[in-house]
Amino acid sequence: MSTVSTLPPVAPVVNPSTPVNNSFIITVSSVAALGGLLFGFDTAIISGAIPYITAYFKLDEYTLGWAVSVILIGCAIGALAAGALADRYGRRTVLITCAILFAVSGIGAGLSHQLYLLVLSRLIGGLGVGAAAMVSPMYIAEIAPAAWRGRLVACYQLAIVFGILLAYFSNYLLDATGPDNWRWMFASQAAPSLLFWILLLTVPETPRWLMKQGRKKEALSILTRTSGSAAAATEIAAIENSFQHETHTPLKLIFTKTYRPVLFIGILVAVFQQVTGINAILYYAPVIFKEMGMDTSSSMLQTIGIGVVNVISTFIAIGLVDKVGRKKFLLAGSCIMGISLIVVATCFQYKYFDNYIVLIGMLAYVGAFGCTLGAVTWVYLSEIFPNRIRGLAMSVATLALWLADFIIAGSFPVMTKHLGTPLTLFCYAALCAIAFFYMLLKVKETKGRSLEEIEHLFIKSI
Repeated sequence: MSTVSTLPPVAPVVNPSTPVNNSFIITVSSVAALGGLLFGFDTAIISGAIPYITAYFKLDEYTLGWAVSVILIGCAIGALAAGALADRYGRRTVLITCAILFAVSGIGAGLSHQLYLLVLSRLIGGLGVGAAAMVSPMYIAEIAPAAWRGRLVACYQLAIVFGILLAYFSNYLLDATGPDNWRWMFASQAAPSLLFWILLLTVPETPRWLMKQGRKKEALSILTRTSGSAAAATEIAAIENSFQHETHTPLKLIFTKTYRPVLFIGILVAVFQQVTGINAILYYAPVIFKEMGMDTSSSMLQTIGIGVVNVISTFIAIGLVDKVGRKKFLLAGSCIMGISLIVVATCFQYKYFDNYIVLIGMLAYVGAFGCTLGAVTWVYLSEIFPNRIRGLAMSVATLALWLADFIIAGSFPVMTKHLGTPLTLFCYAALCAIAFFYMLLKVKETKGRSLEEIEHLFIKSI
């Protein structure tokens, strides 16, 4: 069993007067979080295009589910590959590659005249989304001080939901541009992709990756800017100590008795974020609202309301996640989401669409997700895995997340066609209940701890 040594290594000599550079912390974390904006934009842009690509490519419920969810296959592949690539080439280099993939995907989808080209373009975008979903929060967690980490990683979720909202606005504005409106919807993601690429050229690598490469002087310089000189000396010693026995990290290592329990916790938390139904609601919101008798324009406006609530709720997570803690948020979210889904499902069961009850229920569901499972899952995944296995373990957990998302997004049209919307939503509510009880029993609180302290918490208890 590998544990953190109790022998204090010799600390490097630093200038004790060097202060924390708050603006540097915020700037580099914000740039990394922009990967979330592209993530949200790329995955949500399909919501406005669904009615038009359905008609253009003559899709049934099965091919529609495939066209919508194929991006998640790319996400799974991207997540699986990103851990090893991020460990070998660096977090920043992988994010730069993601920016390029985002742009290629949007332009390719916009130019597609055959279904296989649209599918291929979305698959390419998925590679970028899956990799960014893993590497962006990892980057932030590895560069942010412990007291800031929860809020800053939660900013990644804020960027995701802002990207979703931006996609909804883009869809609404481009809806009236004519028969090729769906092409412009897809192609519009090239602009934020270019911005992300440019900004990434201005930020450094993370100190933990630099230490892993033996670049101690550069790592110390960054830690000094983020934590101050005294804290940097202590922290770099702890990081160095956590790597002292490392040579190579084979995939089988994360499944050993030492690391398997924390890996499974990460996998299940990631899966519960998706199987509770959020992306079925976000991807198919206009379709759900049209089922209530709304026209296309009204359904897109209602969808924008969902995007706004998603953004607002994420600010709640940013403000409170480091005060309230991760576990309480996850439990509260699972409970509120389940209740909201039951309300909406009951309204669809009895076709009661008056008094905005369905809209209120969906807004409550999305709001609860945004400030709990949405933001906190990424915070939790970015911090629970030990330094030695963080890249690989994050890859596996994020792979599980995307596979769960693929199943939900791909099955939603089929389930609603054959089971009906009410029973489909009741299934998601049942999964919220299962998530609640699992997190109650298995999730450990991590707020206020350094990454090395969290590593000791999990490894010590095995």
